[in-house]
Amino acid sequence: MESIHLIAIAVSFLLAMNIGASNSAAEMAAAYGAGARTKKEAVTLIAIFALLGAIISGGAVINTLGNGLVSGRTFSETFSTVFIVLIVATTFVIFANYLKSPIATTHAIVCAVVGIGLYTGELNTKKFIQIVLWWILTPSLAFIFNYLIGKYLYFKILHYLTTLGSEEKIKRLLSITITISGCYVAFSAGSNNAANAVGAIVGAGVIPSSNAAIMAGLGMGLGAILFGGRILDTVGKGITDIGIVRAISIESTGATIIYIASLMGIPVSLNETITSGIIATSCARVGFKKTAKNEHVVRILFFWFGAPFFAVSLSYGLTALWMNLK
Repeated sequence: MESIHLIAIAVSFLLAMNIGASNSAAEMAAAYGAGARTKKEAVTLIAIFALLGAIISGGAVINTLGNGLVSGRTFSETFSTVFIVLIVATTFVIFANYLKSPIATTHAIVCAVVGIGLYTGELNTKKFIQIVLWWILTPSLAFIFNYLIGKYLYFKILHYLTTLGSEEKIKRLLSITITISGCYVAFSAGSNNAANAVGAIVGAGVIPSSNAAIMAGLGMGLGAILFGGRILDTVGKGITDIGIVRAISIESTGATIIYIASLMGIPVSLNETITSGIIATSCARVGFKKTAKNEHVVRILFFWFGAPFFAVSLSYGLTALWMNLK
């Protein structure tokens, strides 16, 4: 294997670690905010189940990012485009981790590929439109489901729980349920987010999809353990107080939406979807107006809407610069 390929693999692993901190850690934020799991427990479970999700179900989205948006030939014939994707994505993720803001990592990676496709004329516009529609659908569904549950069903669920037995029995049941839902979210994150780190190198033929999924899962897990706690504080504690029932709702609905997208090969942001559920919970508790003034919400929304445009522009510019220098 050429040294340039080894460098690309190393950078991809570094990106996977940053995704593990910025994206994968956030799926446990709901349960962490509810006090059901400690920070150490949360990031450990993320590491295990993100790896499993990447290995078992990560292939479809990896193939979409490696060959679906632009031809894999683009990456293999002009290998510098692999580094452009990795540079743009890593820049965004590291910056977001530094500011402790859960950036929609998938948006940055996909838009980096789109910038290359626009310059080379290789962009699969139909596939990109399909992905953008999913980007709108996934957080919207998460928001609607969790707002309705928080506004109209939450207290009915609490009343039902009081009929199940002693307080100790109820706590034990909820603890088991929140652990299962959190692991489900981590699994879904691995199945979708692995592609963000390794899609370009798979498209270039540097490493097989199956091996890339394992590498990305390991990187995401390591990143969650080493750096994920900072994001947990922002999402789990900074937006609103989350009860354990709300946490189960946020995790289970978000994980289901993301896993369906993974099976269809659509790269979407689990981070955005879970955080939308948390914002919906805040709206149900304290209202839309007060939630909109929350500094954490404002910063998160700025990254969500600003990152895709900047990523496309930066990727397009770097591609044009490199092609003109050749």
